[in-house]
Amino acid sequence: MTIEEKQREITDEFADIDEWLDRYAMIIDLGNQLPPIDERLKTPEHLIEGCQSRVWLNAELRDGKVYFTADSDAIIVKGIISLLVSVLDGHTPDEILGADLHFIDDIGLGEHLSPTRSNGLLAMVKQMRMYALAFKTLQEKQNH
Repeated sequence: MTIEEKQREITDEFADIDEWLDRYAMIIDLGNQLPPIDERLKTPEHLIEGCQSRVWLNAELRDGKVYFTADSDAIIVKGIISLLVSVLDGHTPDEILGADLHFIDDIGLGEHLSPTRSNGLLAMVKQMRMYALAFKTLQEKQNH
């Protein structure tokens, strides 16, 4: 499934939910479904700077695609990172770097988060893109 298709799927899932408390409940459920990150990865170098709560993110490059694992100590934030992982996981660095993550606004997430959580969301996206950029650079070096 492409990044665009996954974003449409998420937007469709949220379209039927009018109340924001219900949307938050759905985000929390998604966070609870996120596979646990290896405890050995819960280190300072995997923490995302700029998040009020603690968010750990790891990325691996396998067969030219980036695979993410993540966790958070805050239930809403864990749900948000699980949405990002579900959209970007298993794609090439170029696809991740070129993605317009419009689903965040499409489902109203950006406008319903506190300023600190919005900053944290931006920090999560930035970190995922930084991993993609690092892997792209590594691939280019290996190909020359």
